[in-house]
Amino acid sequence: MAIFSRPTRSPETPAPSTSISTTKDDPPPAYHKPRPTGLRLLTATIYLLATIFLILVEIGNITNNPVIRSTWFLQINLANIIPASVPNAIFINSIAQSIGLHDFYQVGLWNFCEGYNGQGITHCSKPTALYWFNPVEIILNELLAGASITLPIEIVNVLSLIKLASAWMFSCFLVGTILTFLSIFLAPLGFSQKPRWEHKAKRIFFRQFPITLLTFAALLFTAAASVIATVMFVIFQQKVSTASDLNIEAYLGKPMLAFMWTATGLNLIGFLMQIGTCCGVCCCTGRKKAERRSRGAYTPNMAEKQSTLSSRSPGSFGFRRRGKQ
Repeated sequence: MAIFSRPTRSPETPAPSTSISTTKDDPPPAYHKPRPTGLRLLTATIYLLATIFLILVEIGNITNNPVIRSTWFLQINLANIIPASVPNAIFINSIAQSIGLHDFYQVGLWNFCEGYNGQGITHCSKPTALYWFNPVEIILNELLAGASITLPIEIVNVLSLIKLASAWMFSCFLVGTILTFLSIFLAPLGFSQKPRWEHKAKRIFFRQFPITLLTFAALLFTAAASVIATVMFVIFQQKVSTASDLNIEAYLGKPMLAFMWTATGLNLIGFLMQIGTCCGVCCCTGRKKAERRSRGAYTPNMAEKQSTLSSRSPGSFGFRRRGKQ
């Protein structure tokens, strides 16, 4: 009599079978939704860099410190304000400082700084919200008593445009910086893995749409501020450089332009990534493709083998020991 023997099953007893049921909403057991950790880190890094560049724009030219003093929108050079064609122009320019004029004036988002070519920046005005650069008022206020200077009409006519555009530029840069900073923490949530029971429409309207709207607003305000600043100071540079009677030079700040347009480009990349994620949630092409592959892997033969293996007893794989009769 065998002590360990395989249990016998009567022919009438049907073999237990296991059915693999998959629904449309729930992926099969073989499907594992990937965790988008890399996308979350990439998105946070993109908006972190954009925030750093926008902060450099915000603090540019407010103090006489390295990097900050070299970040400005526009610099006006008055060192050679009298043209060389005028008799004794060199002598007149040498005494220009004695009547209160500085060699250069440079403009930032909050204030302006002034100084001399040999000494550098000597004074920066107090940072002011919604600041706009008025060279006529600054120069006339700094002239000594009894001194006067006639500025070209081209500069006077463009002052109204500068005042209006500066207010919009200041507001857009400030709002764009705040929204970009918020996107560091909120934008990666658009790539987070959600439970299976959550409905697609709920994820789109309560998670993807607000985050996409936030990144679009950050891009919109940053791009608008960059466009306004570029157009305004390019026009101002042309008006100053082509002014008659006086030899005034104007230069655009390349570091400032590079910072603000780099931040705009980074915000654009982050927004496009959110758009791609929103489209992926709406279409679910990647998930459906993975589910089809997973369901295709469960063929009838595989189901039959799995049911056979599950029906065996724990000792069915042991050796049968034959005893004495």
